[in-house]
Amino acid sequence: MTDALTGPVHVVAAGDHFVLPSLITRAVGDELRDRPHAVREVTLSWPLEPFGPVAEVREASDAEDELIEALTGAQVLVTQMGPVTERVLAACPQLRLVVVCRGGPVNVNLDAAKNRDVRVCFAPGRNAAATAEFTLGLLLAVLRRIPQAHDLLARQGSWEGAAYYTYERSGLELEDLPVGLVGYGAVGSRVARVLCAFGARVMVYDPYVHGDIHGLRVPSLEDLLRASRVITLHARLTDETRGLIGARELALLPRGAVVVNAARGPLLDEDALCDALEGGQVSAAALDTYAREPLPAGARLLGFADRVVLTPHLGGASRAVAEKAARIAAEEVGRWARGDRLAHCLT
Repeated sequence: MTDALTGPVHVVAAGDHFVLPSLITRAVGDELRDRPHAVREVTLSWPLEPFGPVAEVREASDAEDELIEALTGAQVLVTQMGPVTERVLAACPQLRLVVVCRGGPVNVNLDAAKNRDVRVCFAPGRNAAATAEFTLGLLLAVLRRIPQAHDLLARQGSWEGAAYYTYERSGLELEDLPVGLVGYGAVGSRVARVLCAFGARVMVYDPYVHGDIHGLRVPSLEDLLRASRVITLHARLTDETRGLIGARELALLPRGAVVVNAARGPLLDEDALCDALEGGQVSAAALDTYAREPLPAGARLLGFADRVVLTPHLGGASRAVAEKAARIAAEEVGRWARGDRLAHCLT
């Protein structure tokens, strides 16, 4: 619990071209409709310009000066990619609350915020449904060669994609297919439920999840890999899971297996995956996230266009996600203004 705020609430909505400042303003207005407030809107460059490290924070827009100027006199910042660095916090002593419209506040210096008594909140679960749906889209696309056939016909005017109807080149169907899920959180559990509806033989490895699941619980990652024709990654990125799937793990898969990753790029050793694609141990892969983003122009993965599906980190890109993120963030602003307990707070 905190003391209720007296007086007007001054908010900066530092949105971008996905979570629009206007969405934040509207959501904050709904939450604070019964009290005086003012919202100043700022539009940061993402995703038209990629995010990256800014000073000491990760995954932010390079806009420290812009943010400092906008925060003059504001107690609250709602943002997705704004760089809440030591420098920004030092320049804005009146700031009391930062709400990040993401699943984790990686663009905030949490130690500096705590030292200045700035509360930091985030928006967990905002993109779970969108990412699960996108994962399934990647899975269907890579199994049935949809992008490759589309490219031949729509871009090149060629009917050569009909060769995917030959036995040797035709794809796999989900019914009865052994699919292994590495991770069973908000995204993985949704993917498992839909795969079960398709009739896939779903197996799950997640040492942190207990209770009932959709599919068969497997006791070890090694057992899961040996039994799966397809694996799809849903684990959080931690020091423990970085490089979770490398050369050793890929070698445990049945030859010709398929790998899908719409979680976090560093879960997967991309060089090991390319080696496995070259040697035929992995027949195809579908990736939405990468160890380095944007994917470099000379990346080895680009040499497997006939067997990989690559998308530029779009798993969470739905309008519903942007609207939900703004709403979750605004609810935290409302709780803070009323002096209620914050729901998703790290400092």
